[in-house]
Amino acid sequence: MATEIYRDGWGIPHLRAGGVAELAHAQGLVTARDRAWQLEIERHRAQGTSASFLGASALPWDRFARRARLDDTARHCFTDLESRDPETADWLRAYVEGVNAGLGAGADAAPEFARARLAPGTWHPWTPLGVWLATHILFAGFPAKLWREQVAAHLGADAIGLFAADGPGTSGSNGWLVSGERTVTGRAVIAGDPHRWIEDPGVYQQIRLSCPEFDVVGLAVPGVPGIAHFGHTGTVAWAITNAMADYQDLYRERLRRTGAGVEALGPDGVWRRAARRTEVVEVAGEEPVEVEVIETDRGPVIIGGPEGLDGDPFGPLDPAGPSDPAALADLVGLADPAAPVGLADPPAPAAVADPAGPSDPAALADLVGLADPAAPVGLADPPALTDPAALADPAGPADVSAAAAVADPVGPSNPADASAPAALADAAGPTDPSDRVALADPTDPSDLAALADPADQSAPAALAGPANPSDLSDPSDLSDLSDLSDPAAPSDSPVAIALRYPPRVTRDLGFSALLPLLRARRVADVDRAFDRWAEPVDVVQAADTEGGVLHRVAGRVPLRAEANRLRLVPAWEPGHEWHGWQETPRAGLTDGVAVMANQRGPAAPLGVEFAPPHRHDRIAALLAGKERWSAADMPGIHTDTHLASASPLLDHLRALDALTPEAAALRDRLLAWNRRMDADSAEAALYSAVRGAVVRQLAAHPAFAALVTPPAYPEVFQPWLALVPRVGFALEHLLRAEELYGIDRPSAVRAAVEEVAARPPAGVWGDTHRLAPWRALEPKTPYDEPGLSGDHDCVLCTSGVPGLTDRAARGPAARYVWDLARREDSRWVVPLGASGVPGSPHHRDQLPRWLAGDLVPVVTDWTLLKKETDV
Repeated sequence: MATEIYRDGWGIPHLRAGGVAELAHAQGLVTARDRAWQLEIERHRAQGTSASFLGASALPWDRFARRARLDDTARHCFTDLESRDPETADWLRAYVEGVNAGLGAGADAAPEFARARLAPGTWHPWTPLGVWLATHILFAGFPAKLWREQVAAHLGADAIGLFAADGPGTSGSNGWLVSGERTVTGRAVIAGDPHRWIEDPGVYQQIRLSCPEFDVVGLAVPGVPGIAHFGHTGTVAWAITNAMADYQDLYRERLRRTGAGVEALGPDGVWRRAARRTEVVEVAGEEPVEVEVIETDRGPVIIGGPEGLDGDPFGPLDPAGPSDPAALADLVGLADPAAPVGLADPPAPAAVADPAGPSDPAALADLVGLADPAAPVGLADPPALTDPAALADPAGPADVSAAAAVADPVGPSNPADASAPAALADAAGPTDPSDRVALADPTDPSDLAALADPADQSAPAALAGPANPSDLSDPSDLSDLSDLSDPAAPSDSPVAIALRYPPRVTRDLGFSALLPLLRARRVADVDRAFDRWAEPVDVVQAADTEGGVLHRVAGRVPLRAEANRLRLVPAWEPGHEWHGWQETPRAGLTDGVAVMANQRGPAAPLGVEFAPPHRHDRIAALLAGKERWSAADMPGIHTDTHLASASPLLDHLRALDALTPEAAALRDRLLAWNRRMDADSAEAALYSAVRGAVVRQLAAHPAFAALVTPPAYPEVFQPWLALVPRVGFALEHLLRAEELYGIDRPSAVRAAVEEVAARPPAGVWGDTHRLAPWRALEPKTPYDEPGLSGDHDCVLCTSGVPGLTDRAARGPAARYVWDLARREDSRWVVPLGASGVPGSPHHRDQLPRWLAGDLVPVVTDWTLLKKETDV
């Protein structure tokens, strides 16, 4: 049977082939044709080579990717997959061959390649694993542990619950399962929407994969074969939400240089050789940068080294903190510091970019004011490439990594083996004590600060991150955090922090689950497939046509000490080792319904911080309001805009008296508001303006001054460490706390109301709450992006950053409704379109539907599709 490519009216690819391998090849081919630029961005991110054509703005991510050994981990995972599951390994090869076959034509169609002076490179069999790992490495939010350390040090352990909010590495979702007993057809319906950074091209690809073994529609991750997260086989459907589990650990390391390399002190008191190599990162338009890569028995060192923090460009700010909103605006790069937040148009649409999603860390820099606030770094054209040699070899294979000359193509031996780092010879040869890569400059005061002891709590404080800032429904739910500071850390110990993450230990990214998911016929098949899932850790909901339902957690969470989950732990002390894996919890349905929205649920034993209950409670209440539901009813839930988290601020407003007439009128108007964040609502705009002013008032208080100064940690972690977003997303807790370090909250709210009353927003919520997709390169002619309904805690979760900007870089990256009665009655939509090529008729054709809350049909009749070509 010839392999065939069909398209529906929305340009969505429907693929049909005679076998599994042929189908995988076709999926890779069509993805490369539709999304070549996106695929190459993701490949370079996984390799840590994106600065070779995006310039210095991409260097922070590349340094992290090299130090965390993402590409090396992907290679190891593929090597193990070959021996453990050769069928899946061959399937990956077929997909990659299809990608390589399609990249040339895809690059010819995508204008970004010419602008970046880039030619597509060569994909390798492990590249999809690297793409998956780079996309999800920050999903568990391990940088939040850096924040917790600083909060506990400066405000005490009790403050951690007040500020409980996960950083931008995590992404939330809504998902609900309505069993047949609650539907009009008697068959289940599954619906939801993953909340991620809105990217162009989109992070999900609508696709149909059909061969004699299966016929599946779903949302694929570009660069990865199959359909992992959201799929419908005709007889069974599944969907996931982020479980908010904690499964990555940070270890303080004691390192020392010797004539032979670097050694690390273990928990048994023995110094052992650490793996060390020097890699070179090419930077377009600039000199190459050397990166020292060190790996201990715990894992790769991602922060600091034997000499401490190594010159990442963060000097201390004024420890007293900004004294006015203009200074706060300056800190985060707002275009007009004098304008009330929500009225100014920030320069960078990706001002709150997610390192787990958008690939350009310059967008992260924008958030904390590293970039020129007048220029959206990383989103404009790349630097002029006066030296073409700075580009990776456009011919292909040679551009896999600038470090190929010094990197072992196979990588080190099994990192789970305690002797592995010692087994890897120093790639640079015996280390001369004078050969120290990227050491701090002792003449630079900011570098002197960077060398401060992490256990010395007068060292630079951490700040907090913006996205999926999920906080706890009850701050007291946090476990005892009274011993977050490490008394064992000597005052002269340089900063060195290692990351331990499951696939680095197990050599398994869970790809053995992907083919069984495609072949699933019943819930039991989906259940067995997710037994092989690794990461990210998710909550799974599934239903089949025979009435079976599933609600469980899937993924690997290590068994270890409670302290590991909460904070940095000392590598040289016993008691912090991993001892196997947690059992993944299961749950049932309540009144025929299961709802997940990242709240405390079945995954509660596996996590530390979860989303507030607002989205979950609202969805559950809406579903309880009607006895029988249909697939056609679900968009009304997707688009609900009620904001329950407004209550604490409105309660403070209600208690205010002796206001100016203008402020009193504003107060009364907000108290009469219906609490819906609709794009055409003037009251929603007023509420956001008051909320932002309160956030800035609290963040500027001297009580939080120690948390204003960012640490000298690498730039990629800074979004977790910015105070204003942390205050913004923890505002409920801060306003409801019995006492808040002597801060007069009524006075702060009063000042905020008077400020907004004196200069109120002139329009409606959608005027400032506008879509802000992330792009590696901004178009030469910017799009006029639309205004949005919703807010972070609405079911329609479209997120700005309270106190900084109303622009929404994050929201529903797709919506789906899976109908188990008739698959053709299922629906889906993505924010932009099926094509990643600007100017294509299907680049942005779904945007009006997405804005309106409408979905497009899932076409299953081949006769209604247009045949594009035979492969």
